[in-house]
Amino acid sequence: MEFDLIIRNGVIVDGSGKPAFTGDVAVSGGKIAAVGKVEGSAKQEIDADGKLVTPGFVDIHTHFDGQATWENRMSPSSNHGVTTVLMGNCGVGFAPCRPHQRDMLVKLMEGVEDIPEVVMVDGLPWNWETFPDYLDALEKRELDVDVATQVPHSAVRIFVMGERAARHEPPTAEDLEQMRTLVKEAIEAGAFGVTTSRNMMHRTRAGELAPSLYSEFDELCALMDGLVEANAGVFQMIPAPSNDAGEEFALLRGLAEHGKRPVSFTLLDVPNQPGPGWRAMLRGLEQARQDGLQMRGQVAPRPVGMFYGLDLSLHAFSSHPSYKAIAALPLAERVAKMRDPQFRAQLLSESPEDSNPVTLALIDAFRATSEWEDGRPNYEPDRASRMEARAQAAGLSLQEYAYDRLLQDDGRRMFYLPAANYTEGNLSAVREMLGHPDTVMALADGGAHYGLICDSSFPTYFLQRWARDAAEHERIELPKAIAELTSKTAATVGLTDRGLLAPGMKADINVIDFDRLQLRVPEIVYDLPAGGKRMLQKVDGIVATIVNGRITYRNGEHTGELPGRLVRRSAMQLAA
Repeated sequence: MEFDLIIRNGVIVDGSGKPAFTGDVAVSGGKIAAVGKVEGSAKQEIDADGKLVTPGFVDIHTHFDGQATWENRMSPSSNHGVTTVLMGNCGVGFAPCRPHQRDMLVKLMEGVEDIPEVVMVDGLPWNWETFPDYLDALEKRELDVDVATQVPHSAVRIFVMGERAARHEPPTAEDLEQMRTLVKEAIEAGAFGVTTSRNMMHRTRAGELAPSLYSEFDELCALMDGLVEANAGVFQMIPAPSNDAGEEFALLRGLAEHGKRPVSFTLLDVPNQPGPGWRAMLRGLEQARQDGLQMRGQVAPRPVGMFYGLDLSLHAFSSHPSYKAIAALPLAERVAKMRDPQFRAQLLSESPEDSNPVTLALIDAFRATSEWEDGRPNYEPDRASRMEARAQAAGLSLQEYAYDRLLQDDGRRMFYLPAANYTEGNLSAVREMLGHPDTVMALADGGAHYGLICDSSFPTYFLQRWARDAAEHERIELPKAIAELTSKTAATVGLTDRGLLAPGMKADINVIDFDRLQLRVPEIVYDLPAGGKRMLQKVDGIVATIVNGRITYRNGEHTGELPGRLVRRSAMQLAA
């Protein structure tokens, strides 16, 4: 028998959590045809001797809602073995949307997800209005990964309430009925869930709070009712990290009890939350499971970190008046200007000015950043390496020291801040959350935070840090680690046809040189619409990635294949 593709002699880690074994994987018609000892030939073969063969990774927390409409490659996620992405998280997105409301959604996405307005204005085709229209537009796209969607609360609220949504007015009974209907319509058209946010950091660039914030329980229940009436979908939420964890979990549990639909939420080790809050939420998850509720926390495998630099979105002086006056200049001209002693003295005499308190807080946090000086990523910096500690050791003020460091490498030096999941200066809390039966590894945020965060490398980091390089007492067994990236994430959101290497499943596959797996330092590229910039992070050791039976990447290089398509929830229900 001739197959389309055979992967020979690999160490097969099939995504089920069962022990690895050596064998072959055969592919025909975009499906896995056989696993084990495969006789016959194929149009293409990959020799995977000594390499891992795993299912493609399923990333359930991304923001490719816009990028999927203007670009064919969902990089940087697709560079890290991801073969399916779920978009529309955090309650933000671009559908449903009436023509006169587009600017509201663009400004919201600019502030919440750090995507420049000009990129969206230039890139978004806006060939939709309703959510089913949006899915129809996506269905025409040819991509390097499969994309699945969720309907975002803020977009629904604006679609129904217009300016009243932005003013955070309470919805009427008629408004709630329309929201419920829109969610039901989206799920029936193929969305995988509804999403919302209660995080006070989610604001427009000007500082206006996202429309989903302050929504009362009855409004959240209306969204859940849309899932109930469609008899499908997951409710995803970003809790308010500044609130009491017990109160936030009670709200999440109340939604799960109200609708009896699965609830998924962001779970982080957040500074200054009493408890610690994450541990209280783990206890809540355990009780919910015992009570028959479907609830799962989404956990990041490392600090949720932010990057600063003159060529990125923020740095120590990005909101100082003198810097704002030169911010639009090319980097080389800015650096030349900042090396002028008179300009330096003027800027150092100023204070940051911005209408958005989150921006001011992030600028102040620059004091806790560290430099990656050896050309290798360091996601676990020692506190002695912080900017403020180094400034003190150098006998300079923080502002003087930061000014000089920003000009290193002709202004291209980047600085890393472990913002969440690093409260104690280590990853012990992360390991405890990752090992819990009611959590799943997620939160990579691909397609967002182009100039601030580069966490789409989470899958690579997770395998490298926790399944290979961790001390024996904290190491996650490789079969369990692969299941965390594949079958567990797929099951969390109802993707029933992928995440396992088994006959009849989708032929989404990775071939990995596990010993050689290594992240590189992020780099800045200018390849977005309107010349917009973003950070990309490459990896060594992923030998091949296969989507729908076609090889999309070899050793990190795109092959030109674009087999990825829109995945509709309705198709999953039929498959199940």
